[in-house]
Amino acid sequence: MEAKVQKAVDFKAEGQRCYKQKKFREAIGKYHRALLQLKGLEAAGPGLAEPAAEKSLLGRAAWHRLTEEQRALAESTEIECYNSLTACLLQSELVNYERVREYCLKVLAKEKSNFKAMYRAGVAFYHLGDYDNALLYLREARGREPADTNVLRYIQLTEIKISRCSRREKGVLA
Repeated sequence: MEAKVQKAVDFKAEGQRCYKQKKFREAIGKYHRALLQLKGLEAAGPGLAEPAAEKSLLGRAAWHRLTEEQRALAESTEIECYNSLTACLLQSELVNYERVREYCLKVLAKEKSNFKAMYRAGVAFYHLGDYDNALLYLREARGREPADTNVLRYIQLTEIKISRCSRREKGVLA
């Protein structure tokens, strides 16, 4: 158990090294391998971790065998991997915004106040054409980092899209 958690931490560290070297595809592979190590801790199927309120990849039986410190390390590694994966995916030539959204929502399920996940979720929703959700996440991100120019720019872009859509709808209804 301890070895799997440590291996996941090691893969995450390798992913971070690759990211810093701008080897995004390689970094994505390392983060996925880290997550696979954590998924390998499953023993009771892909269920809820204990306590029941926490959603995790860890199965109940495996969860009980981890020390509190190992649980915290596994959880933080999982969150950091998903967050880092979104950063890598956004650097891709062809961005898979659905996957970015999915990973951001996984992070936010565990850390509701994670600024990067909020911002990136907003960006993903924007590019998927879901402007209402984009605005929701981007405004939440602005609440955390009011001066972040990227957030402010995407809020502006989203508001423009919403206004254009509503003008189009009014034109159609008239």
